Amino acid sequence: MIRLIGQKNSNINTIKQYGNRQLNKFRKQLSLQLMVLPGILFLIIFCYVPMFGNVIAFKDYSITDGILNSPWAGFKYFSQVFSDDDFYLTMRNTIGMSSVKFVFTFIIPVIFAIMLNEIPFLKFKKFVQTGSYLPHFLSYVVVATIWMVFLDPKGLVNTILLNTGIIKSPVEFLAESRLFWWIGTFIDCWKETGWNAIIYIAAIAGISPELYEAAITDGASRIKRIMHITLPSISNTVIVLLILNIGNLLNGGPVGSNFDQSYLLGNVFNRDTSYVVQNYIVNIGLNQMRYSFSTAVSCILSVISLILVIAANYGSKKVANRSIF
Repeated sequence: MIRLIGQKNSNINTIKQYGNRQLNKFRKQLSLQLMVLPGILFLIIFCYVPMFGNVIAFKDYSITDGILNSPWAGFKYFSQVFSDDDFYLTMRNTIGMSSVKFVFTFIIPVIFAIMLNEIPFLKFKKFVQTGSYLPHFLSYVVVATIWMVFLDPKGLVNTILLNTGIIKSPVEFLAESRLFWWIGTFIDCWKETGWNAIIYIAAIAGISPELYEAAITDGASRIKRIMHITLPSISNTVIVLLILNIGNLLNGGPVGSNFDQSYLLGNVFNRDTSYVVQNYIVNIGLNQMRYSFSTAVSCILSVISLILVIAANYGSKKVANRSIF
Protein backbone atom coordinates (compact mmCIF):
# COMPACT_ATOMS: atom_id res chain seq x y z
CA MET A 1 0.00 0.00 0.00
CA ILE A 2 2.78 2.40 0.99
CA ARG A 3 4.59 1.45 -2.20
CA LEU A 4 1.54 2.31 -4.34
CA ILE A 5 1.12 5.68 -2.61
CA GLY A 6 4.81 6.46 -3.16
CA GLN A 7 4.55 5.49 -6.82
CA LYS A 8 1.45 7.68 -7.23
CA ASN A 9 3.21 10.67 -5.65
CA SER A 10 6.20 10.06 -7.92
CA ASN A 11 3.94 10.10 -11.00
CA ILE A 12 2.29 13.33 -9.82
CA ASN A 13 5.70 14.96 -9.32
CA THR A 14 6.81 13.82 -12.79
CA ILE A 15 3.69 15.35 -14.34
CA LYS A 16 4.24 18.61 -12.43
CA GLN A 17 7.88 18.76 -13.52
CA TYR A 18 6.89 18.16 -17.13
CA GLY A 19 4.24 20.88 -16.91
CA ASN A 20 6.72 23.34 -15.39
CA ARG A 21 9.26 22.59 -18.13
CA GLN A 22 6.67 23.20 -20.83
CA LEU A 23 5.54 26.44 -19.14
CA ASN A 24 9.13 27.70 -18.89
CA LYS A 25 9.71 26.77 -22.51
CA PHE A 26 6.57 28.68 -23.51
CA ARG A 27 7.71 31.76 -21.56
CA LYS A 28 11.15 31.68 -23.18
CA GLN A 29 9.55 31.44 -26.63
CA LEU A 30 6.80 33.98 -25.90
CA SER A 31 7.87 36.28 -28.75
CA LEU A 32 7.72 33.37 -31.20
CA GLN A 33 4.34 32.26 -29.83
CA LEU A 34 2.96 35.78 -30.37
CA MET A 35 4.23 35.72 -33.96
CA VAL A 36 2.32 32.49 -34.58
CA LEU A 37 -0.85 33.74 -32.84
CA PRO A 38 -2.31 35.74 -35.80
CA GLY A 39 -1.98 32.69 -38.05
CA ILE A 40 -3.68 30.46 -35.48
CA LEU A 41 -6.52 32.97 -35.02
CA PHE A 42 -6.94 33.25 -38.79
CA LEU A 43 -7.11 29.46 -39.06
CA ILE A 44 -9.69 29.18 -36.27
CA ILE A 45 -11.91 32.06 -37.43
CA PHE A 46 -11.90 31.40 -41.18
CA CYS A 47 -11.34 27.62 -41.36
CA TYR A 48 -12.71 25.93 -38.24
CA VAL A 49 -15.60 28.20 -37.18
CA PRO A 50 -17.27 28.08 -40.65
CA MET A 51 -17.34 24.28 -40.40
CA PHE A 52 -20.33 24.69 -38.11
CA GLY A 53 -22.26 25.85 -41.19
CA ASN A 54 -21.97 22.36 -42.72
CA VAL A 55 -24.83 21.31 -40.46
CA ILE A 56 -27.28 22.93 -42.91
CA ALA A 57 -26.59 20.02 -45.30
CA PHE A 58 -28.69 17.97 -42.86
CA LYS A 59 -31.43 20.60 -42.44
CA ASP A 60 -34.20 22.24 -44.47
CA TYR A 61 -32.33 25.51 -44.13
CA SER A 62 -34.19 28.78 -44.40
CA ILE A 63 -32.60 32.23 -44.17
CA THR A 64 -35.51 33.48 -42.07
CA ASP A 65 -35.31 30.59 -39.57
CA GLY A 66 -31.52 30.47 -39.36
CA ILE A 67 -29.31 27.45 -38.81
CA LEU A 68 -30.50 26.55 -35.31
CA ASN A 69 -34.24 26.88 -35.94
CA SER A 70 -34.37 25.15 -39.33
CA PRO A 71 -35.89 21.63 -39.17
CA TRP A 72 -33.70 18.54 -39.59
CA ALA A 73 -33.86 16.80 -42.97
CA GLY A 74 -31.46 13.90 -42.42
CA PHE A 75 -29.74 12.69 -45.62
CA LYS A 76 -32.47 14.05 -47.89
CA TYR A 77 -30.18 16.44 -49.77
CA PHE A 78 -27.37 13.92 -50.13
CA SER A 79 -29.88 11.61 -51.79
CA GLN A 80 -30.89 14.43 -54.15
CA VAL A 81 -27.25 15.13 -55.02
CA PHE A 82 -26.59 11.53 -56.05
CA SER A 83 -29.73 11.48 -58.19
CA ASP A 84 -28.82 14.68 -60.08
CA ASP A 85 -27.23 14.15 -63.53
CA ASP A 86 -25.44 17.51 -63.39
CA PHE A 87 -23.53 16.34 -60.31
CA TYR A 88 -22.02 13.42 -62.24
CA LEU A 89 -21.22 15.66 -65.22
CA THR A 90 -19.43 18.19 -63.04
CA MET A 91 -17.58 15.49 -61.09
CA ARG A 92 -16.39 13.91 -64.34
CA ASN A 93 -15.16 17.28 -65.60
CA THR A 94 -13.60 18.16 -62.24
CA ILE A 95 -11.71 14.87 -61.91
CA GLY A 96 -10.65 14.88 -65.57
CA MET A 97 -9.44 18.47 -65.72
CA SER A 98 -7.85 18.33 -62.26
CA SER A 99 -5.97 15.13 -63.08
CA VAL A 100 -4.50 16.59 -66.28
CA LYS A 101 -3.56 19.79 -64.45
CA PHE A 102 -2.10 17.91 -61.51
CA VAL A 103 0.32 15.90 -63.64
CA PHE A 104 1.69 18.92 -65.48
CA THR A 105 1.51 21.64 -62.81
CA PHE A 106 3.24 19.39 -60.27
CA ILE A 107 5.98 17.89 -62.43
CA ILE A 108 6.92 20.95 -64.53
CA PRO A 109 7.91 23.17 -61.53
CA VAL A 110 10.27 20.40 -60.32
CA ILE A 111 11.88 20.17 -63.77
CA PHE A 112 12.02 23.96 -64.04
CA ALA A 113 13.74 24.29 -60.65
CA ILE A 114 16.35 21.68 -61.60
CA MET A 115 16.98 23.32 -64.99
CA LEU A 116 17.28 26.73 -63.35
CA ASN A 117 19.82 25.36 -60.91
CA GLU A 118 21.95 24.13 -63.82
CA ILE A 119 22.24 27.60 -65.42
CA PRO A 120 25.82 28.79 -64.81
CA PHE A 121 25.21 32.47 -65.63
CA LEU A 122 23.94 34.14 -62.44
CA LYS A 123 22.42 37.26 -64.05
CA PHE A 124 20.55 35.27 -66.67
CA LYS A 125 19.41 32.85 -63.97
CA LYS A 126 17.97 35.70 -61.87
CA PHE A 127 16.31 37.21 -64.94
CA VAL A 128 14.58 33.93 -65.84
CA GLN A 129 13.61 33.30 -62.22
CA THR A 130 12.08 36.76 -61.77
CA GLY A 131 10.30 36.61 -65.12
CA SER A 132 8.75 33.26 -64.26
CA TYR A 133 7.29 34.66 -61.01
CA LEU A 134 5.51 37.65 -62.56
CA PRO A 135 2.42 35.90 -64.06
CA HIS A 136 1.54 34.59 -60.58
CA PHE A 137 0.74 38.12 -59.41
CA LEU A 138 -1.77 38.74 -62.19
CA SER A 139 -5.44 38.43 -61.31
CA TYR A 140 -7.14 35.52 -63.04
CA VAL A 141 -9.54 38.02 -64.59
CA VAL A 142 -6.55 39.68 -66.29
CA VAL A 143 -5.05 36.31 -67.25
CA ALA A 144 -8.35 35.12 -68.74
CA THR A 145 -8.72 38.35 -70.71
CA ILE A 146 -5.18 38.05 -72.10
CA TRP A 147 -5.71 34.47 -73.25
CA MET A 148 -9.16 35.19 -74.67
CA VAL A 149 -7.49 37.77 -76.91
CA PHE A 150 -4.63 35.40 -77.80
CA LEU A 151 -7.00 32.50 -78.57
CA ASP A 152 -9.44 34.57 -80.61
CA PRO A 153 -9.83 33.48 -84.28
CA LYS A 154 -7.98 36.70 -85.20
CA GLY A 155 -5.62 36.50 -82.24
CA LEU A 156 -1.91 35.82 -81.94
CA VAL A 157 -2.11 32.02 -81.65
CA ASN A 158 -4.23 31.59 -84.79
CA THR A 159 -2.06 34.08 -86.70
CA ILE A 160 1.12 32.12 -85.88
CA LEU A 161 -0.47 28.76 -86.72
CA LEU A 162 -1.87 30.07 -90.02
CA ASN A 163 1.42 31.70 -91.06
CA THR A 164 3.40 28.54 -90.29
CA GLY A 165 0.93 26.37 -92.21
CA ILE A 166 0.01 24.22 -89.21
CA ILE A 167 -3.69 25.01 -89.72
CA LYS A 168 -5.56 26.10 -92.85
CA SER A 169 -8.38 28.03 -91.18
CA PRO A 170 -8.77 29.81 -87.82
CA VAL A 171 -9.70 27.65 -84.83
CA GLU A 172 -12.29 28.70 -82.25
CA PHE A 173 -10.22 27.40 -79.35
CA LEU A 174 -12.66 28.33 -76.58
CA ALA A 175 -15.59 26.89 -78.52
CA GLU A 176 -13.91 23.47 -78.76
CA SER A 177 -14.92 21.50 -75.67
CA ARG A 178 -12.24 18.84 -76.34
CA LEU A 179 -9.51 21.49 -75.99
CA PHE A 180 -10.70 23.15 -72.78
CA TRP A 181 -8.81 20.95 -70.30
CA TRP A 182 -5.57 21.36 -72.24
CA ILE A 183 -5.99 25.12 -72.58
CA GLY A 184 -6.63 25.38 -68.83
CA THR A 185 -3.57 23.26 -68.08
CA PHE A 186 -1.35 25.33 -70.37
CA ILE A 187 -2.54 28.60 -68.80
CA ASP A 188 -1.89 27.24 -65.29
CA CYS A 189 1.61 26.11 -66.26
CA TRP A 190 2.35 29.53 -67.75
CA LYS A 191 0.98 31.37 -64.73
CA GLU A 192 2.23 29.29 -61.79
CA THR A 193 5.33 27.29 -62.80
CA GLY A 194 7.79 29.90 -61.52
CA TRP A 195 5.94 30.44 -58.26
CA ASN A 196 5.48 26.73 -57.53
CA ALA A 197 9.17 26.14 -58.25
CA ILE A 198 10.32 28.45 -55.42
CA ILE A 199 10.21 25.78 -52.72
CA TYR A 200 12.11 23.33 -54.92
CA ILE A 201 14.73 25.97 -55.72
CA ALA A 202 15.13 26.56 -51.98
CA ALA A 203 15.47 22.81 -51.37
CA ILE A 204 18.12 22.51 -54.10
CA ALA A 205 20.01 25.49 -52.66
CA GLY A 206 20.33 23.55 -49.39
CA ILE A 207 22.24 20.69 -51.04
CA SER A 208 25.94 20.67 -50.10
CA PRO A 209 28.14 21.80 -53.05
CA GLU A 210 30.71 19.24 -51.91
CA LEU A 211 28.45 16.44 -53.16
CA TYR A 212 28.49 17.91 -56.67
CA GLU A 213 32.23 18.53 -56.52
CA ALA A 214 32.87 14.91 -55.51
CA ALA A 215 30.60 13.67 -58.30
CA ILE A 216 32.40 15.84 -60.89
CA THR A 217 35.74 14.51 -59.65
CA ASP A 218 34.43 10.96 -60.15
CA GLY A 219 33.43 11.85 -63.72
CA ALA A 220 29.65 11.95 -63.22
CA SER A 221 27.76 13.64 -66.05
CA ARG A 222 25.20 16.39 -65.44
CA ILE A 223 22.31 13.95 -65.86
CA LYS A 224 23.84 11.54 -63.35
CA ARG A 225 24.37 14.37 -60.85
CA ILE A 226 20.71 15.31 -61.18
CA MET A 227 19.53 11.71 -60.87
CA HIS A 228 21.78 10.67 -57.99
CA ILE A 229 22.22 13.91 -56.00
CA THR A 230 19.58 16.54 -56.79
CA LEU A 231 16.45 14.38 -56.99
CA PRO A 232 17.18 12.22 -53.90
CA SER A 233 18.03 15.37 -51.91
CA ILE A 234 14.71 17.07 -52.67
CA SER A 235 12.60 13.90 -52.54
CA ASN A 236 11.26 14.67 -49.04
CA THR A 237 10.03 18.08 -50.19
CA VAL A 238 8.48 16.58 -53.32
CA ILE A 239 6.65 13.87 -51.35
CA VAL A 240 5.23 16.28 -48.75
CA LEU A 241 3.95 18.65 -51.45
CA LEU A 242 2.60 15.72 -53.45
CA ILE A 243 0.49 14.54 -50.51
CA LEU A 244 -0.78 18.05 -49.72
CA ASN A 245 -1.57 18.83 -53.36
CA ILE A 246 -3.49 15.58 -53.79
CA GLY A 247 -5.82 16.93 -51.11
CA ASN A 248 -6.42 19.93 -53.37
CA LEU A 249 -6.96 17.76 -56.45
CA LEU A 250 -10.68 18.50 -56.82
CA ASN A 251 -9.98 22.24 -56.83
CA GLY A 252 -7.52 21.95 -59.70
CA GLY A 253 -4.37 20.46 -58.19
CA PRO A 254 -1.45 22.59 -56.95
CA VAL A 255 -2.88 25.73 -58.56
CA GLY A 256 -6.53 25.29 -57.57
CA SER A 257 -7.91 27.28 -60.50
CA ASN A 258 -10.82 25.16 -61.71
CA PHE A 259 -13.51 27.64 -60.71
CA ASP A 260 -11.69 30.69 -62.09
CA GLN A 261 -11.10 29.09 -65.46
CA SER A 262 -14.54 27.58 -65.75
CA TYR A 263 -16.28 30.80 -64.72
CA LEU A 264 -14.19 33.11 -66.93
CA LEU A 265 -13.40 30.94 -69.95
CA GLY A 266 -16.37 28.57 -69.92
CA ASN A 267 -19.28 29.11 -72.31
CA VAL A 268 -22.24 27.28 -73.80
CA PHE A 269 -20.03 25.70 -76.48
CA ASN A 270 -17.51 24.10 -74.10
CA ARG A 271 -19.90 23.41 -71.21
CA ASP A 272 -19.53 19.65 -71.69
CA THR A 273 -15.98 19.87 -70.33
CA SER A 274 -15.81 23.27 -68.57
CA TYR A 275 -18.72 22.95 -66.13
CA VAL A 276 -16.98 21.86 -62.92
CA VAL A 277 -18.36 21.10 -59.48
CA GLN A 278 -17.36 24.50 -58.04
CA ASN A 279 -19.55 26.25 -60.63
CA TYR A 280 -22.29 23.75 -59.88
CA ILE A 281 -22.16 24.71 -56.18
CA VAL A 282 -22.25 28.44 -56.96
CA ASN A 283 -25.11 28.00 -59.41
CA ILE A 284 -27.20 25.85 -57.05
CA GLY A 285 -26.33 27.75 -53.86
CA LEU A 286 -26.25 31.40 -54.89
CA ASN A 287 -28.32 31.59 -58.06
CA GLN A 288 -31.02 29.09 -57.07
CA MET A 289 -30.65 29.71 -53.31
CA ARG A 290 -30.70 25.96 -52.51
CA TYR A 291 -28.25 26.30 -49.64
CA SER A 292 -28.74 22.87 -48.06
CA PHE A 293 -28.24 21.13 -51.39
CA SER A 294 -25.06 23.04 -52.26
CA THR A 295 -23.66 22.45 -48.76
CA ALA A 296 -24.27 18.72 -49.18
CA VAL A 297 -22.20 18.81 -52.39
CA SER A 298 -19.42 20.67 -50.54
CA CYS A 299 -19.45 18.07 -47.75
CA ILE A 300 -19.08 15.28 -50.30
CA LEU A 301 -16.09 17.05 -51.86
CA SER A 302 -14.50 17.54 -48.43
CA VAL A 303 -14.86 13.85 -47.58
CA ILE A 304 -13.37 12.81 -50.93
CA SER A 305 -10.43 15.21 -50.46
CA LEU A 306 -9.81 13.85 -46.94
CA ILE A 307 -9.83 10.28 -48.25
CA LEU A 308 -7.38 11.25 -51.02
CA VAL A 309 -4.95 12.80 -48.51
CA ILE A 310 -5.10 9.78 -46.19
CA ALA A 311 -4.66 7.38 -49.13
CA ALA A 312 -1.74 9.40 -50.53
CA ASN A 313 -0.08 9.53 -47.13
CA TYR A 314 -0.56 5.78 -46.63
CA GLY A 315 0.79 5.02 -50.11
CA SER A 316 3.81 7.25 -49.55
CA LYS A 317 4.53 5.54 -46.23
CA LYS A 318 4.37 2.10 -47.85
CA VAL A 319 6.31 2.91 -51.03
CA ALA A 320 8.86 5.52 -49.93
CA ASN A 321 8.69 5.12 -46.13
CA ARG A 322 7.91 8.84 -45.84
CA SER A 323 4.71 10.56 -44.74
CA ILE A 324 3.35 13.72 -43.14
CA PHE A 325 1.43 11.96 -40.33
